[in-house]
Amino acid sequence: MTGILLRPIITEKMTILGESRQYAFEVPLDANKIEIGKAVEKKFNVRVVSVRTMIVKGKRKTQLTRRGRFEGRTKTWKKAIVTLKEGDKIDYFGNV
Repeated sequence: MTGILLRPIITEKMTILGESRQYAFEVPLDANKIEIGKAVEKKFNVRVVSVRTMIVKGKRKTQLTRRGRFEGRTKTWKKAIVTLKEGDKIDYFGNV
């Protein structure tokens, strides 16, 4: 269970969803919903109602230089949106 939650995703959209008890995390591609839910419950001492996951495909990047053109991709990663039970809350900055 170690290393399931790689980092929290703190964006404007996720801050708004935090008011409805939904929080997002970057997780490994091979993590499943049960492992993610247990990891959140253990780390933040909350109760998880549901877990939704999605795979975010990496973007194609091109850089033009004097030496020529370099192409590459950003990495593909997995996002998990966790919904907590009524009354539970995650404070990212207080649990450091």
